[in-house]
Amino acid sequence: MKNGRCRMHGGTNPGAPRGRDNGAYKHGLFTREAIERRRQLRALMQEARKLVEMV
Repeated sequence: MKNGRCRMHGGTNPGAPRGRDNGAYKHGLFTREAIERRRQLRALMQEARKLVEMV
């Protein structure tokens, strides 16, 4: 629409709601926090492997 709003719903299309507001939320495996935690763990494991190879 010209004014940037949906004619059916009135919103500006921010996308699906986040977290528990989204009906597909069940276990939290793919929350931002869980994904970031896995990234940090993966980086830590890679660093540990490099240290073990050096020894």
